[in-house]
Amino acid sequence: MKIALIGYGKMGKTIERLAIARGHEITEKFSQAHPFLEATSVNAEIAIEFTEPNLVKSHIEHCCKLNLPVVVGTTAWYANFEEIKQTVLNHNASLFYATNFSLGVNLYFEANKYLAKLMGNYSQYSCSIEEIHHTEKKDAPSGTAITTAEGIIENHGGYNSWDLSPLSDQNIQINALRLPNVPGTHHVFYESDIDKITLSHEAKSRDGFALGSIVAAEWLLSKKGVFTMKDLLKFDN
Repeated sequence: MKIALIGYGKMGKTIERLAIARGHEITEKFSQAHPFLEATSVNAEIAIEFTEPNLVKSHIEHCCKLNLPVVVGTTAWYANFEEIKQTVLNHNASLFYATNFSLGVNLYFEANKYLAKLMGNYSQYSCSIEEIHHTEKKDAPSGTAITTAEGIIENHGGYNSWDLSPLSDQNIQINALRLPNVPGTHHVFYESDIDKITLSHEAKSRDGFALGSIVAAEWLLSKKGVFTMKDLLKFDN
């Protein structure tokens, strides 16, 4: 599979290493010095995009124009999702997006939903979320933390929103910390006066995220439409 990398920072380099190890070829590397939006053609079968939230919309639109399927790992662009989804469908194009491509994190998401259903029966427990990432991460809270909060809101019954500084008992507090050289850690806490229950995922490196995006690209190659990790992992089946 010929892959174009849109974004060639630490994640892009990790994807390159793992993709080559799986027998794929990196044919294009786009960066600030070599902008993707200036490309009139791309020698690739699929693109993997890890850049910045403000660039995602234009990158996906350009992929549609070039008939280039794209896997998007950048987060915090979802305010434009419905518009972008319609653009992809109108072009009969292919988009795979996720707040996190790690298999372990997606198992954590499913465990979080199940735990939220259980804990909805016990009002003595209050829920909060903590996420820790490297200091270079620009969005806070992380997309993974937001997805975690949304899973709780959909399944618990006692919460209707999340916030970095909650205004009521119906808000889930997300505490977003930024520390040097941290791949990513997420905790869900349920705490009462007598005990505390914790659900956690701790990444040891970027490899899990990078590998997940490559597997997503392999899966997306022959498909048209808009897809997520639920489609790939078939958790709902």
